[in-house]
Amino acid sequence: MGQSVPQEKKVGPGAYFALAFAAVFFSGLLGGHEWYGVFDFTTLNGTFGKVVSGVSLQGDKIATQTSAFRGVNGNGAMDGFLFALGLIPAVMFALGTINVLEHYGALRAARQMLTPLLRPLLGLPGHTGLALIGSLQSTDVGASLTRSLADEGAISEKEKETFAMFQFSAGAMLTNFFSSGAIIFTLMTVDGTPAVPTTIGTCIVVMFVMKIVGANLLRLFLSLGNKTAAPTAEKGETQ
Repeated sequence: MGQSVPQEKKVGPGAYFALAFAAVFFSGLLGGHEWYGVFDFTTLNGTFGKVVSGVSLQGDKIATQTSAFRGVNGNGAMDGFLFALGLIPAVMFALGTINVLEHYGALRAARQMLTPLLRPLLGLPGHTGLALIGSLQSTDVGASLTRSLADEGAISEKEKETFAMFQFSAGAMLTNFFSSGAIIFTLMTVDGTPAVPTTIGTCIVVMFVMKIVGANLLRLFLSLGNKTAAPTAEKGETQ
């Protein structure tokens, strides 16, 4: 009797809806404290509260300074432990969400839709699309989802390194840029003209293009390295 070959499940409308939801959920488009913030990863993930780190007397009033739960002036392994501890909620939340979306076919839809785009652009399979979208908002999300794909064997070692390079360049691009970089576009010169002669959209495009360029440079380096390593290995075997 011949062995039956398992067939991949068909991608239905529900899978595409799950993919669309994942793209919006991890993109940060609905971020904020409005009602639609319940559909945003960063908003739902939240932040740690502040603790009092210092007290000072300013005239007749007592002023307090606050800091994150890690405190201030930490260093070494202890500070690193608290930093790693602070990453756990985001990583657990991201992986849990991805497992639910995977159950509804989001990764299958991503593989079918995004492979024709990501394969020639970055040499990556389509199911890295969710990790790519998440990495634009949070480095924790991108790293955890990439690790999950690597552990499952969904991406090769070369693809993992190329994808890591893409994420490392301008990490969490959207969150970091809009939270700290966009403020410079409000600056004005003495004559009232904008101090930065460009637009936010142009900066976003430049960063994204350079992320792709950096990933492809590493991709080229890895390909050349493999080609030079193969003849050396064959020469060693013949001796």
